[in-house]
Amino acid sequence: MSPSRTLIAEPLSSDAFAPFGDVLEAAGEPARLINDGACGRWHDLAALDFTDGRAGISLFRADIRSLPYRFDLVERHPNGSQAFIPMEAVPFLVIVAPGEGDRPGAPHAFVTRPGEAINFHRGVWHGVLTPIAGNGLFAVIDRIGEGANLEEFRYDAPFTVMTEDGSDSSS
Repeated sequence: MSPSRTLIAEPLSSDAFAPFGDVLEAAGEPARLINDGACGRWHDLAALDFTDGRAGISLFRADIRSLPYRFDLVERHPNGSQAFIPMEAVPFLVIVAPGEGDRPGAPHAFVTRPGEAINFHRGVWHGVLTPIAGNGLFAVIDRIGEGANLEEFRYDAPFTVMTEDGSDSSS
């Protein structure tokens, strides 16, 4: 029996996403107050991890997608983690898959809440940057260095991602 090709995107949570990376959000009380008490700091939220090179900040503008969303392509970065930080408070779709040897396993899908960002751990299979609302502009923190840091994989058949009720969760 073949696995289902339909994924129900669940709300992003730190616990569910932990095998794949870090959820970045200003939730709860800040770790400390700075700037004479006028600024809360949620400290050290992502485990940036690079085999070599250095961390760099780039801006990406991705096409807005809609749900249901079909995909067959995932990628991973074996030499460095990668953080996606939306430049406006809108949700986006996050697709990840556990590694099974040198290929991805069955994918999972999450939808962020406005104001959340994510950091993929080094080597985690993930979908492409997939905004479902807003202008598609993201700050991306990832490895800058020599040599290839991208592996792509195409599943033999596409998957479809939708919300539990089948609606578009971008609004």
